[in-house]
Amino acid sequence: MPPTRAAVLNAFAQHRCSAILRTSDRDVVRPALEAAIAGGLRIVEVTLTTPDALEHIAALSERHGLLVGAGTVLSVDMAKEAMAAGARFLVSPVVDPAVITFCRQHDLVSVPGTLTPTEMMTAHRAGADLVKLFPGPANGPDFVRAVRGPLPFLRIFPTSGVTEDNIDAWLQAGAFGLGFVASLFDADDLKLRRFDAITQRAARMVAKVKAHGPASLH
Repeated sequence: MPPTRAAVLNAFAQHRCSAILRTSDRDVVRPALEAAIAGGLRIVEVTLTTPDALEHIAALSERHGLLVGAGTVLSVDMAKEAMAAGARFLVSPVVDPAVITFCRQHDLVSVPGTLTPTEMMTAHRAGADLVKLFPGPANGPDFVRAVRGPLPFLRIFPTSGVTEDNIDAWLQAGAFGLGFVASLFDADDLKLRRFDAITQRAARMVAKVKAHGPASLH
């Protein structure tokens, strides 16, 4: 049985970080993801713009102890394909109420992309489980802290603008969790096939996040 929405949400609260791969290089997809997993990442997002994305989601979703989702989900049709491949959470750069509703109907976690407090509340009211902060504002942690003042119930999950060096600042500001994209999958490392460097970076990132403990779901 695939994990329930509640179990997936609990995993997000426990681990508080995900590896997000976005690349056009077909040959690096699997080794890059494996490098991140070797470094301790247990939540993996494969963007649907990535070559053979559905095949990689299907293969990884069979792995015990690994939570796999799809990114750049822009329509209900894409959501259906991702779910059929085994994705247990769906991430988007925008708020699409139809995709959020699809997730609720099929016991999937939804993570729509939002920037403003209004977009975050729109997503929250539509039933989103987490709100992805995208794109990341220059003063990201300060922005999260300001938004959570009047809206402390929002589970804000920044992805853009998250680096190894500002993990502590984001989490101290109240971010629910963090998505590691280009800062984990460094473009030069991918180009030069330096997968060991990705594993080492992932391990440092995971250790920093773990030091903050789990997030609250209440």
